Amino acid sequence: MKRIIIAAFFLLAGTASAAEITVISGGAVEPGLEAFAQLVRRDLDRELRILYNTAPQIARRLSAGEIYDILVSPPATIETAIGEGRVVPETWVKVGCVGVGIIVRTGAPVPDVATVDALKQALLDADSVVYNTASTGIYLEKLFATMGISEALKTKTTRYPTGAAVMEHVLKGEGKEIGFGAMTEIRLYEAKGIRLLGPLPAAIQNYTSYEAVLMTGAPTAEAARAVLRLLSTPAAKAAFTAAGVE
Repeated sequence: MKRIIIAAFFLLAGTASAAEITVISGGAVEPGLEAFAQLVRRDLDRELRILYNTAPQIARRLSAGEIYDILVSPPATIETAIGEGRVVPETWVKVGCVGVGIIVRTGAPVPDVATVDALKQALLDADSVVYNTASTGIYLEKLFATMGISEALKTKTTRYPTGAAVMEHVLKGEGKEIGFGAMTEIRLYEAKGIRLLGPLPAAIQNYTSYEAVLMTGAPTAEAARAVLRLLSTPAAKAAFTAAGVE
């Protein structure tokens, strides 16, 4: 009887593992993807095992030969993966896009950032500026150069690989510090002591698009295809929109 119980345990464990669909994704869509995972569990009786990384980190993992069932990333990363034969192009599905927000810690001075000129002055007046080295940060670096303030900000700028690290820095900051991050990531930290001043002014707002695609050699390919089909439904769109992914 003991042998039968042990055999049954390993059989069930193997079934649970087989039900998992692996996903590597950009971190900015985490709230939406976690909500979508509940939809996958309900409608497909499958579990998503998700690894969140920045776009540069994802590119490095793919170049190293790592294989997942589904890749969720900005289009440029997918286009590179197509050129390298790492994904199946015809399975490409749009996920949504995420804008950039401006933050301070709760209780810190609140600068005017409603217009481009006001934001420029606020940055020049700030004691420090914090943003990431991922998609949001790459855009901001170019934006500040266009605004003509890169040199003025250089000595007081701190950058981190991830949006979460930016949030943690601002939470522990002091003085007149301004941070930037994906709107979805900011939402995760508002209850912890982050204050959203607002999105970037419309004239300079930037939206990072995220797409999903099946990886070549996906371990659970057929189940992953079903997930991608579900991703294109109105119910999936509603789950992402509710989480701040437009």
